[in-house]
Amino acid sequence: MFRPLRVVVAAASALLLATACNSASSGGTAASSVRGVTADTIKVGGIVSMTTASGYSKKDTDLGARARYDRANAEGGINGRRIEYLGAEDDGQDPAKNLAAARKLVQRDQVFAVSPMSSVTFAGADFLDAQKVPTVGWGTLPSFCGPAHIYGFNGCLVPMPGGTLNQTWPESLAAVLGGARGKSVALIAGDNDAGKFGIRTFTQGFKAAGFQVPYAKAVVPATSMPSDWSAYTKEILRSGPGGGAPDAVVSVMQTPYNIGLFTALKRSGYKGVLSDPTDYDPGLLAKDATKQALDGVHVLLQFQPFESDSPAMRQFKDDIRKAAGGKDVPLNMHMMTGYMSADLFLAIAARAGKDLTVDSFQKAADGFSDTGTLVGDRAEPRGKKESFGCGALVRLKDGRYEVAVPFKCYPPIPFA
Repeated sequence: MFRPLRVVVAAASALLLATACNSASSGGTAASSVRGVTADTIKVGGIVSMTTASGYSKKDTDLGARARYDRANAEGGINGRRIEYLGAEDDGQDPAKNLAAARKLVQRDQVFAVSPMSSVTFAGADFLDAQKVPTVGWGTLPSFCGPAHIYGFNGCLVPMPGGTLNQTWPESLAAVLGGARGKSVALIAGDNDAGKFGIRTFTQGFKAAGFQVPYAKAVVPATSMPSDWSAYTKEILRSGPGGGAPDAVVSVMQTPYNIGLFTALKRSGYKGVLSDPTDYDPGLLAKDATKQALDGVHVLLQFQPFESDSPAMRQFKDDIRKAAGGKDVPLNMHMMTGYMSADLFLAIAARAGKDLTVDSFQKAADGFSDTGTLVGDRAEPRGKKESFGCGALVRLKDGRYEVAVPFKCYPPIPFA
């Protein structure tokens, strides 16, 4: 009695296979055989460090991405397909969890793309590239510089030799200090891959701008924040010309670390410029201690400041408000990271046309360019070797952010 059942199953399987083959050869539904793409949807997921040992969170990256996908769907989708955004997996800044999240999204959830990807670790990069998964995120790691299927929403920020360096930070700080000639900068970062690459690239960039860089170390434990910063501050404060303090201290670390370091430097009497790339977050101003620790700090932005009134910024704010249920939530740079990761993916996917496949996406990316976005002018494959070169500095003063150096695009320099 079991043999007829097996025959029926085999016949049904053959029929399904034939149907699938016929669908794949049909012009109208060719994408039905493409992972994560149906006749009317494109499935996308994300990977974000939402929880970390230090308490630092990029969770709003997910809200930013959702806001951009929601608008795309409200406007009719991408070439008639709705974006099915699954939300972001939390990797906890753990390399093993980052890889596990990438595997889950591809093998179990069957996504077409991963966007956003924002973490200090990207252990899943080789897997995603090998599986030909278009991936877009914050290009602060080497994996965003070169692999065929991985894109930085503002280009490659840590290039390999042969690429270029974004000079926004050095040139902006030079403007704050009245020029770089005769000025010194101390660079400090966490003892991890991102920190080491940051030290390497920013050392070259600041020197190229004309600064002296007497101190440049990735020495702060990345998994446990120091309770005593004196060992670091003493060395920094003696690193300037003649054994004095440098003109600026640049931290390539996350907010909790910056608060600890900057507080210790201020208590030691440091009067120079403090700067970092992460502390542009109005939510940080809710606590007096945090507000005091970051007062006067110049924060690097690689997008238009929220204080600007451009049409693109007004659109961003409206999209975030809608995604947050109509509430005016405090804006932060993680929202922008998610939003612009989604925006670049959508822009390339739209140019790929109705027949969306990995190959058509890659062809659309090759030669892609647009202008006037919140991160400036974008171009691929140029973004595989260099950043899009634009940014600004904001300063926290008297409990509010103000634009210290306006959004501007700077010529990149070769990275050796």
